[in-house]
Amino acid sequence: MASSSMAMAATMNDLPDVILSIIFSSVSDTRTRNSLSLVNRKFLALERSTRTSLTLRGRARDIYTIPTCFRSVTHLDLSLLSPWGRSDLLSSTSSDSFLLAHRLRLAFPLVTSLTVYARSPSTLHILLPQWPGLSHVKLIRWHQRPQSPHLGNDLVPLFAYCQALSSIDLSSFYYWTEDIPPVLQAYPSVSKSLKCLDLLTASLTDGFRSEEIQAITAACPSLTKLLLVCVFNPSYFGCVGDETLLAIVANCPKLRVLHLVDRASLGSTRGEPEDDGYTRDDARISKNVRDSALALEALPSKCPELKLLKLGHFHGICMAIESQLDGVALCSGLVSLTIKNSADLTDMGLIEIGRGCCKLAKFEVEGCKKITMKGMRTMASLLHKTLIEVKISCCKNLDAAASLRSLEPIQGRIERLHLDCVWEGLGEDGGSLCFDLNGDLCQSFEHEHGSRRKKSRYSSDPDPSSYCMQSNGNGMFNKSWDRLKYLSLWIGAGVLLTPLPTAGLYDCPNLEEIRIKVEGDCRTGHKPSQREFGLSCLAYYPRLSKMQLDCSDTIGFALTAPSGQMDLTLWERFFLNGIGNLSLYEVDYWPPQDRDVNQRSLTLPGAGLLAECLAVRKLFIHGTAHEHFIMFLLRIPNLRDVQLREDYYPAPRE
Repeated sequence: MASSSMAMAATMNDLPDVILSIIFSSVSDTRTRNSLSLVNRKFLALERSTRTSLTLRGRARDIYTIPTCFRSVTHLDLSLLSPWGRSDLLSSTSSDSFLLAHRLRLAFPLVTSLTVYARSPSTLHILLPQWPGLSHVKLIRWHQRPQSPHLGNDLVPLFAYCQALSSIDLSSFYYWTEDIPPVLQAYPSVSKSLKCLDLLTASLTDGFRSEEIQAITAACPSLTKLLLVCVFNPSYFGCVGDETLLAIVANCPKLRVLHLVDRASLGSTRGEPEDDGYTRDDARISKNVRDSALALEALPSKCPELKLLKLGHFHGICMAIESQLDGVALCSGLVSLTIKNSADLTDMGLIEIGRGCCKLAKFEVEGCKKITMKGMRTMASLLHKTLIEVKISCCKNLDAAASLRSLEPIQGRIERLHLDCVWEGLGEDGGSLCFDLNGDLCQSFEHEHGSRRKKSRYSSDPDPSSYCMQSNGNGMFNKSWDRLKYLSLWIGAGVLLTPLPTAGLYDCPNLEEIRIKVEGDCRTGHKPSQREFGLSCLAYYPRLSKMQLDCSDTIGFALTAPSGQMDLTLWERFFLNGIGNLSLYEVDYWPPQDRDVNQRSLTLPGAGLLAECLAVRKLFIHGTAHEHFIMFLLRIPNLRDVQLREDYYPAPRE
């Protein structure tokens, strides 16, 4: 009887197809969906019929490899087709291009959202007529804009063929600001139906002028989301001021998201920790906003549903006078808060934010030189139930070790973390300096802010001495970073990564992905004291499978280096030494560059060291490489997906 009842037990296969389709539709992770499709033929058919988003990679000329089983796809990404960025990939001069476009339409008939690398207008002339019902289009182009006598010529096919267009994304598209207003004015019916316009690209040398912004908003009155790079400096003609802002409000009454950013704020390079945040000339150039507390206090009443707030170069955001909340601390509904370059933000300001913004799940602080470990730690204690994502960057008093100590109250909860690898808090041997949590943190806090009773009101731990009871000899908790899955690091060129585990990140059992940003001028620095950068130390993390090693802002000599200096060949060997010791599934690598000759290329030592990653299946090199260097990668037995992407401005012609 028992065996017969077990044979009759219901399984997931017995669920109706309608219910299974709903379950499959709720799964968004690509690898999970691929695993589901391998269970049986029924699951395979259901997974294919419910997938709505797909990114195609592979050789575009191999038309027979285009999958035909994803008939329900509505979001199609063609920007990564190989060979990447080639001008003749979808060219009107080739008959194969029209056949490829036709095959894509037959394979994906329901596409309403398209992402494509449009190096020339001919690509759009071929693809866009295949899906006249497109509502969202994202264009990508890292190569320079082709010469044309008519402004906006690259965007004309977009407005001519897509009459149902409601959203345009040009955030990764190389264009001129003069291209946008003429094409919007030439197609008023399409422009009036636009609801989302993203023009936040880093390719611009300056930004949109006041008259251009007014022309854009006048042509698109239905916009609900607008993102622009602007000119705020009054010393330039056409700077954005009160008149422009009033025009935006008048022209676009339905606007819900407005993001205006200065061109300088889009850079990826790290700031200078010694900067005060403002200068004497700020009153003249209007780069900073001072005494902003009163304006921020009005946000909760004016925007009661505000969840996300980013403040850059805002000063006086939280005065922290006595125990009364003020400024941004009154925005109690915030879930995400970013503060950059706030010169007068102090520890008490952080504590006030922790008390008032009690729902914060994400907090980023950058370029605030007056905050210390004491304030950051107390804030983390106050938000220990909600805070799961933290970024601490370019803060003078918060090096790597101090940042990690300050986050100990949420050490078991945090999921995503960014740190600057500044090892000032470590000894020469990489060991932590002795730190008495009870004597240094608690007594200092009590001395500055009054009685022990007032201190305990700000702390989530009723007995500060309990920290020392749980602390090891270096002042670190004996807890692991159990939930940490993503780690982002900034490190200067020539600085070693090896102190990372000793600084406090020695036990991260669930860390899956790491991003390392290496920045600096190797032409002026000294030779490294060690042969290896320190990637071998990442073997401490057993589940690490994805790594992004970004050396794009590392500058060196691509050709022969002067006497006593290392060229990029030797630097690349230094950075990649030890990568073969890691069991990585996916690697994104940005080689160092020589800006004088606009060369970012994989060298011979780099190719050889990447070939030692025997477990890697996906390898993306964001630069160029010689063909015989690529042959080294054929030695990787598990490699299934490799691509060269020249996704930087300006990309080489060929």
